Amino acid sequence: MKCVQGNTAVLCATRLRAGRSPVAVLLIFLIFFSVPPSARAQQNPDSQAVPCAPSGLSQLIVPEGRLVRVNPVPEQTAQARRRLETRSADDSSANFSTDPVARKAYKSFEAEAQKGRPAAMVNLAVSSLAGWGAPPNAGTALYWLHAAADQNFALAFYDLGILYFEGCGVRRDYAQAFRFFQQGAGAGDSAAQTNLGYLYDQGLGVAPDRVAAARWYRRAAEGGEARAQYNLGDLYLRGEGVPQDDAAAFAWFQKAALQGHAGARIMLGSIYAIGRGVPKDLQAAYLWTSAAALQGDTRGYALLLSLEAQLTPAQLADARLRAQSLARSSAPSGNLAFIH
Repeated sequence: MKCVQGNTAVLCATRLRAGRSPVAVLLIFLIFFSVPPSARAQQNPDSQAVPCAPSGLSQLIVPEGRLVRVNPVPEQTAQARRRLETRSADDSSANFSTDPVARKAYKSFEAEAQKGRPAAMVNLAVSSLAGWGAPPNAGTALYWLHAAADQNFALAFYDLGILYFEGCGVRRDYAQAFRFFQQGAGAGDSAAQTNLGYLYDQGLGVAPDRVAAARWYRRAAEGGEARAQYNLGDLYLRGEGVPQDDAAAFAWFQKAALQGHAGARIMLGSIYAIGRGVPKDLQAAYLWTSAAALQGDTRGYALLLSLEAQLTPAQLADARLRAQSLARSSAPSGNLAFIH
């Protein structure tokens, strides 16, 4: 199943009472994998769920050295989005940062951008869009992103793709988003590569092509991008665009899970619960599903209830302790695209 950012898919609607037979675990697994491909990873399928400029976007800027990236926070829960929206609506400072540090940074970005430095252009654009250090201005953001893109700066292509995909400051246009993600992907940006795979995957702005989707997911996944790893694993699980291969699916889910991807952790839990492609291991199933729950993703709640009835108190205590360690130590990277 591909997780949509923050949406609770199907598992949470399939709770089992403690003590139900192991067959129930298989039923959960089948339900989990019955989610349609349209739900496959992507930053924010519902643009209304993530505030556009300026309500709260400044809180979603991700620093990368001297760069900032437009980032709608993949896997953000619906509850977290509501809190963000409420805070933004109640706090006018979310619309225009008067923080001296933000103002100084904005002026610095502006001075460097006017010297023709593309990294500063991107920083200035995102700050302008978010109202971080200056009043929000989508026109200014677009101007500087296009200026950076004219210098073939990969991150500018990615950010432009995000804006057109979300309809943020511009009219939503999947074809334009595809064009910019394609340029960013060709320039080596892993986030753009992942999103380009997603557009091919779902047929947004381009004819559906799962083979091309797998190719771009793989390129980003091999570069360590967790959401691309998750999506590639999902393609292998379903045999879409690649030969069906449970072992390959497990391997990619595991890579993403080790980086903190909550959806991949739930997938590992489900796979271990029935032993699909790996030996059945109920304690490992509980460990991974519990780690995702501790991150706020409750889609595996029914599976946890079923597993609790089948594990010993000692096994549960050990799995919970290890899950807490996983949840603390491997928060997912915050600088990617639209992939679940």
